Amino acid sequence: MQSLRQLWRDWRSGELRLLFFSLVLAVAALSAVGFVAQRLQGALVRDAAQLIGGDVVIVSDHPLKPLLYLQHAQAQGLRSMQTAVFPSMALDVTGDRTRLVSLKAVGAHYPLIAQVVLRDGLQAPEVSRSGPPEPGTVWVNASVLGALRLRVGDLLQLGNARFRIAAILVREPDTGAGFINFAPRVMMNRADLPSTGLIQPASRVTYRLALAGPSQEAAAYAKWAQEQIRQTAARGMRVETVADSGPAQEQTLKRASDFLHLVALITALMAAVAVAQSARDFARRRLQPCAVFKALGLRQGVLLRRYAAEFVWLGGFAAALGVLLGLAVQAAMIGLLHGLIQVQVRELPAPGWAPALFAGATGMVLLLAFGLPSILQLARVPPLAVLRRSLGRLQSAPFITVLAGVGAFGLLLWLQAGDLRLGLIAAGGFIGLTLVFALLAWLMMRGLRRWIRGHAGSSVATGGLMQMAARQLAARPWSAVIQITALSLGLLALVLLVLMRTSLIDAWRASIPANAPDRFVINIQPAQSQDFLAALRRDGVSHEDWYPMLRGRLVAINEKPVFGRDYDSTRARDLIDREFNLSASATLPKANTLVAGDWNDTGGPDAKGLSVEQGIAKTLGFKLGDTLTFDIAGQRVTAPITSMRHVDWSSMHANFFVLLPQAMLKNQPVTYLAAYHAPGDAQRMDDTLVRQFPNLTVVDVGSLLAHLRKLVEQVITAVQFLFLFALAAGLAVLAASLALSRQDRSREMAVWRALGASSQLLRRMALVEMMWVGALAGLLGAAGAAGVSAALAHWVFLFPWQPPWWLWPAAMLAASGLAMTAGWWSLRDVLRRAPGQSLRALS
Repeated sequence: MQSLRQLWRDWRSGELRLLFFSLVLAVAALSAVGFVAQRLQGALVRDAAQLIGGDVVIVSDHPLKPLLYLQHAQAQGLRSMQTAVFPSMALDVTGDRTRLVSLKAVGAHYPLIAQVVLRDGLQAPEVSRSGPPEPGTVWVNASVLGALRLRVGDLLQLGNARFRIAAILVREPDTGAGFINFAPRVMMNRADLPSTGLIQPASRVTYRLALAGPSQEAAAYAKWAQEQIRQTAARGMRVETVADSGPAQEQTLKRASDFLHLVALITALMAAVAVAQSARDFARRRLQPCAVFKALGLRQGVLLRRYAAEFVWLGGFAAALGVLLGLAVQAAMIGLLHGLIQVQVRELPAPGWAPALFAGATGMVLLLAFGLPSILQLARVPPLAVLRRSLGRLQSAPFITVLAGVGAFGLLLWLQAGDLRLGLIAAGGFIGLTLVFALLAWLMMRGLRRWIRGHAGSSVATGGLMQMAARQLAARPWSAVIQITALSLGLLALVLLVLMRTSLIDAWRASIPANAPDRFVINIQPAQSQDFLAALRRDGVSHEDWYPMLRGRLVAINEKPVFGRDYDSTRARDLIDREFNLSASATLPKANTLVAGDWNDTGGPDAKGLSVEQGIAKTLGFKLGDTLTFDIAGQRVTAPITSMRHVDWSSMHANFFVLLPQAMLKNQPVTYLAAYHAPGDAQRMDDTLVRQFPNLTVVDVGSLLAHLRKLVEQVITAVQFLFLFALAAGLAVLAASLALSRQDRSREMAVWRALGASSQLLRRMALVEMMWVGALAGLLGAAGAAGVSAALAHWVFLFPWQPPWWLWPAAMLAASGLAMTAGWWSLRDVLRRAPGQSLRALS
């Protein structure tokens, strides 16, 4: 209770407010991001299950033998549903108009999760329902009606049968992430499929057995199904779970998560600096009272326990308030991020206790790691410090204490980051830059002292004001080093936030440009190439991605046969068991960055090597020099891996896992792929191309592109909202760093006034001194922010970025202005009071 009363007295005196404010900011930012991640996780899992059609889906390119899989599903208490999906041409009854569609035949119990949303007409209200279409009827997307000029109730030709259009299909829960699913959907009853005659022995049909039920049973079933496929060496089969998603959406979500966690990490790191400085300033103020207590007989252990308990109380209150503030912030952020999930906020799970506990623990560790070392020095102040002030100076904390605290705090931040690279760049870069800033500040102080000795005889009129200000800095070099380092870190955070708010976020937006391809056309025959490109030019398309394409199955690595069962990873097994889309290019494709090897070994005139996307190389364990053998239409092609590429999948350009030398495509059955942005009336352009080239498959990815852009904008809005915490933490660092040397500067100014210096001269000298400090800190902070931003853009966010030219002069000017304003504000009372009164107040 004594420590609690002491906390109240110190709070009323204003000595703990900045420290408390910094702690609250850190806990609030960390808990807000934790709450958001926790609440969205359940909804994202549910949405992923809707996307694939169930909790577990067995996918095959040949008809399944469902008895074995169905019996085991029934034994596990899982519900099941079967579908078949394949591309086909839909016609009106006259045969004059055609449209490529993605035909889905669904059986009983469709859909397993959620409901289908239908309309009875273009202007009719939406209606949700379960179950498949009635036999003899189909549901179609509105774009099919527009392309074929049909209405609900008209007949639609599919193969050998005609079906009545019963409703417009607005939304289906199991849209899937497959390439053909971007074509407009036509849904029919599975019982009607044989009458169409569309499925022939060579037809490319995707058969799906979807299952849903309790999470533990579904996970056990997925493991069992994967083992069955491995034991039977079944090719063309795979197991999908809620963890599977398309690479474009997966990469965008990863960047979104990294941006949010980065802002929380910056806030926590800045709060650590502010706490360390505020605690040191508090300890300096309490040195004399502690010396008096010890002179009056108070034991060192009692004094230590009292101040330690006071800090524990402070940390507990700050953690509680920070968690409450984090709850409020996460509610606002959930509203900003509503587009990430197709679910109402009220349907989300309530916030759990784990993020609150983690954020509160991080706040307490932050306080103990960066605040307690200064408090430990209070208990060691000698009683003689009452008479001799020099004996009561604050010393450095024991190295082992600081190392243990910083290590524990760094571990918690690494866990918070959720990504090793992000954690290392944010925390490691922060610690490394702290040491670099301190070293550079020390070297600057040495250079400043030499400059002073070289201008010892200057007068105020010939530059003596600059010399006096420099002498003030050089007179307390270690204090100046600490102040410049702290200011540099605070400005590093602020400049980094500005860069994130402007150029980094702009670079993220630019990764999905407005003219990104929204149409993919496949199956273009070589003889159609010139006519197809001419048709694009007539419709105003000036740039397109144009690649030859062929399909091949990976059959050997380093001349050793390879099978899906050889891998533990589900994704790796799926990649081995399916065919790859292969291509060739003379130049490095758009949105591709070479990360290893030599591109000329793949794109050059005498090339004989393969270029592999680094993600698939990591999944399958490829490395430079490995030889891969592909079976392409019965012919085996073998070549070494000579380069690795990073692919920005969210750019929506045409991309391939593996690129071959152009010479390997000779005498191969190639078709061509085109990707472009459709100007004007995209639907009319699609219809024209299909009529002119009936064999083409035109895939509309505009909806996915719009979804990714919306996702990016919503995350950017949430990140900017969270910026307020990091901005406040950065300002707290600036305030704490300036307050750290306020007492010494005030005493020096009082002595100068006692010796006859005018207030105007002292004010000018203080402003020049702070201009020096601000300019140096601004230069260091801008350089550090540019380096950290470049590292984040290159290794975490994976997009190109260059620091803007205005960064350094703007940072130096802003830092000088802030430092001069803060310096003037902290000295205004000293310059107004009489010198004797100031000296007595500071004694």
